[in-house]
Amino acid sequence: MSSNQWSTKIAETVLNQCENGYHPKIANKWGYVAGMALKAFDWLSEWGGNEKYHQIVKKHMDLFIQENGTIRDYSIEEYNLDHINKGKNLFTLWENTREEKYEKAIQQVVMQLEGQPRTSEGGFWHKKIYPFQMWLDGVYMSSPFLAQYAKTFHAPEGFDEVARQILLIEEKTRNPQTGLLHHAWDESREQRWCDRGTGRSLHIWGRAMGWYSMAIVDSLEHFPVNHPKRGQIMGIFERMAHAIKNVQDQESGLWYQLMDQNGRDQNYLEASGSCMLTYALAKGIRLGYLSGIDSEVVFRSYEGIHKHFVTEDEKGVHLHQICKGAGLGGSKYRDGSYDYYMSEEIVSDDLMGVAPFLLASIEMEKLAKARQAESLEMF
Repeated sequence: MSSNQWSTKIAETVLNQCENGYHPKIANKWGYVAGMALKAFDWLSEWGGNEKYHQIVKKHMDLFIQENGTIRDYSIEEYNLDHINKGKNLFTLWENTREEKYEKAIQQVVMQLEGQPRTSEGGFWHKKIYPFQMWLDGVYMSSPFLAQYAKTFHAPEGFDEVARQILLIEEKTRNPQTGLLHHAWDESREQRWCDRGTGRSLHIWGRAMGWYSMAIVDSLEHFPVNHPKRGQIMGIFERMAHAIKNVQDQESGLWYQLMDQNGRDQNYLEASGSCMLTYALAKGIRLGYLSGIDSEVVFRSYEGIHKHFVTEDEKGVHLHQICKGAGLGGSKYRDGSYDYYMSEEIVSDDLMGVAPFLLASIEMEKLAKARQAESLEMF
């Protein structure tokens, strides 16, 4: 791939932050953001044919995978879906090396999902400390991992489980008026952040929609074509994609921090959610999961990302207007109100936004190449 492509420029900017060969925010803990960044490097290596990025993934994963297959800094007993996400990087390592430690580590992560506490209808709790709560975030953390496990280790029941999680949370969080999905759902109706009638959280958070959209395209990639729920998952993705398109900001092509409050005072165009949605829609279009969404939607959003969020200097590529983090409940209680989502810190160059920007750039490059090939075939 040519060096002027954005995916390469973004990746090299991240690598320039390494100290003694390790990135401080990827090497410091077994975390979901680091896992997303490494997955982006994994795909960049395949897309660009540059083995260097695979080696970056291996080097950082080997900080945590012990020779006996146990994972440093990881505890099954927390039953935290966020901890599943970094495990996605184990599959390529196992397939490339056949080292037993990687397979054992995969099995350890699967063991967590087997024991993960559930709602009455079988939905995974987001964390043990968040009883009876399903969050859109958690579907991304766990479902693509489990789908790849089902494919790699010939465990078809894994596909059934993934379908259950994707379909159940959509049913519980979908707003019938807009078609968008609320951030989370509390079956117990105990949390102050939820509507007492529906159990849904109060708002549509852009990044949560991004997590869920990415969960669908990354899971479907592994599904067998003849799985009885595959078509249904594609159908709800198609329906949801139109709802996402309907709230795309007309001027910028981007999406707001709260997607149900476009134009409201303090609400802002947010980078991580916009990048995630661009990635998921572009991948859905390229792989044929979305038939009624024109690729112009993502070409507009990707152009908007560059125009409104991106700067460049001698240190490389910078991404701005990233919501550092948002959640619900917890010890320092997050009430899910409009004011809460507006109060979270807005930062630049955080991997929470940069990793989705890299994913979106890879996917937009793939889509552009596919479109180019199609146009050549026409002549």
